[in-house]
Amino acid sequence: MFEMAAPIQSPAKCGVRSVIRFLNAKDERPAEIHKQIVSVNGNVMNRQNVTEWCREFSEGRTDVHDEQRSGRPSLISYDLLQETEGEICANRRVTIRELHRIIPEVSKTTIHEAVTEELGFRKLCARWVPKMLTDYHKTKRMGSALKFLTRYAQEGDEFLDSIVSGDETWIFHYTPESKQQLLQWRHTHSPGTKKFKTSISVKKIMASVFWDKKGILLVDFMPPGATINAAAYCDTLTRLRRAIQNKRRGMLSCGVCLLHDNARPHSAHVTTALLEKFKWDILDHPPYSPDLAPSDFHLFLHLKKHLAGKRFDGDDELQEVMTWFKGQAADFYDSGIQKLVPRLNVWTMLATMLKNKVMYRHFIQCRFFKLKMLYMFKTFVSLLTGHASYVIRTIAASGRG
Repeated sequence: MFEMAAPIQSPAKCGVRSVIRFLNAKDERPAEIHKQIVSVNGNVMNRQNVTEWCREFSEGRTDVHDEQRSGRPSLISYDLLQETEGEICANRRVTIRELHRIIPEVSKTTIHEAVTEELGFRKLCARWVPKMLTDYHKTKRMGSALKFLTRYAQEGDEFLDSIVSGDETWIFHYTPESKQQLLQWRHTHSPGTKKFKTSISVKKIMASVFWDKKGILLVDFMPPGATINAAAYCDTLTRLRRAIQNKRRGMLSCGVCLLHDNARPHSAHVTTALLEKFKWDILDHPPYSPDLAPSDFHLFLHLKKHLAGKRFDGDDELQEVMTWFKGQAADFYDSGIQKLVPRLNVWTMLATMLKNKVMYRHFIQCRFFKLKMLYMFKTFVSLLTGHASYVIRTIAASGRG
């Protein structure tokens, strides 16, 4: 491996433009030219300016010097950009007012222009995640995904036909509508609307729902105020077995693959013993992974949207949930199970990308957000063209390497 030479400090503008003219004459793309300039000279010119200079050189311009112009020259210098970027990298929460105190030689307007337009920074909030996964959790998640995809590659749709997904959810007497559901088409001069803050009701009832590709198998409502435990879950599983026997002839003899999360009632010894007695296969579900549970990312998501804004006076009226379940088309449930394959594929592809050190190093060295997103998009598109078996072989090969 060759070590990269030290970056050229404070290069002349005409020198940078000469490089652009030379590479443009060799039919290099503006994005590649900008990438090479940043790798050698640092952030001396943004991508838009590189594209503009490439266009002018392609139209016949030969002069790399600035044209004579009237008016006040820009106060944004290379040294100002370097100092501003250094302060931001040292403290990502620094404000424009605080930067002005550190760099009093220029106005706040100039600093704001340098930060947002020249350096391309935007102030963004961190994305909220329910749980920070550890390396152990990620390893379990990877193992579960590979095991699922391997079996799907061997058995195909017959494997998906045998999956029974189940989980519990709270059905509230009142669920407020989300801001997304309250969006309206309005003109810019239309008066604004107001929405008073509301919260979900205290009264609620727990429902255990089990379903497969063809539809609902069992919906079991718990008594008001009661929660699920191992004994109650075993009773529900017994009723589920009876429901499968009545609604899916031959499914018990062909084999049932139960997909549920690793909550304590689901992983208790008495529950495990009952499932072994039923001779059901238990699909491995990684911890803290609701995005890999069809009930969470598909069924309950649409159910909660349907219940938003509706108010129930008693537990008996919660049976409207049953009406909604029965009113869904067969392909609604089929698509929920089918979504498991691309979701697991995406996870394994991301893990493969991060496992490749060269690709990962190039990814983290991209300095601009747009370049990061473009690189990720191209990588995912190239990987999504493969089959699940191809992904498994790729990960296995990289693991051996």
